[in-house]
Amino acid sequence: MLPLAAAVPGRRRSSESKPNGSTAVTTGAGAPKTLVDFAHALADISGKAILPYFRKPITVTNKAGVSAFDPVTAADRAAERAIRKAILARFPDHGIVGEEFAAVAGSSRYRWLIDPIDGTRAFIMGSPLWGTLLGLMDGSEPVLGLMDQPFTGERFWSDRRGARWRGPQRKARRITTRACARLGDAILTSTHPEMFRAGEEAARFDAVRARVRMTRYGGDCYGYCLLAAGYVDLVIETSLKPYDIMPLVPIIEAAGGIVTTWDGTPATDGGRIVAAGDRRVHQEALAILRGMR
Repeated sequence: MLPLAAAVPGRRRSSESKPNGSTAVTTGAGAPKTLVDFAHALADISGKAILPYFRKPITVTNKAGVSAFDPVTAADRAAERAIRKAILARFPDHGIVGEEFAAVAGSSRYRWLIDPIDGTRAFIMGSPLWGTLLGLMDGSEPVLGLMDQPFTGERFWSDRRGARWRGPQRKARRITTRACARLGDAILTSTHPEMFRAGEEAARFDAVRARVRMTRYGGDCYGYCLLAAGYVDLVIETSLKPYDIMPLVPIIEAAGGIVTTWDGTPATDGGRIVAAGDRRVHQEALAILRGMR
């Protein structure tokens, strides 16, 4: 197993987390030296697969049939194929869970989660508010996350020294969430209000929305990264899959934020998610989402 760069802040490194010999690799000239480097290499691979399709005429397939709209394109599938091929070539014992193809169980405790284009709706309308998500789990623990936006040249990621962003100039800087003491001062974002089921779920989201300073919609994974970078205070969503949120959890946590379900449990299995840059806002929003206020 390639080493991580350093320990994830706030996470206790257990005796189980030391790499075992079965996942050791020999790195040649120019090969990635750490798992973070390898994740960057995967992001480079996915960007090259995706960009030839962006803002070009493209066929959209609806995976949901006639009952709903769940789009997928050749760009989604090409990127995930390329990522999977690279992972299996280097770590054939690692598990893989991706949005577009069947899961690979793997024989080790390490599992990659892939969303090749998180925000396919934005992608097909030419909006740049989408990204490629890559995450690595060690058992049930998320240890690495990366979001790549190849069109804008932006990349957000976590390593064991913190969370980082780099832009088109490829100069990286550390990012942190910002302080926000009360819900009334918070900026809230969510991908779309229609994602909340009518009835109690929508009512609880609306109750939070009514108390914040400002709400903006659209963004998918990009909104979570803006939270990690200190521009947004709160993200609330529902019906997320593990590959939609797990790669973002290490980024937000390393930046000083918190991500849970509406019940306050770990968010790595997806579902109803609330992310905040400040724990005080998180607790205030969580109380409303739980129906306590």
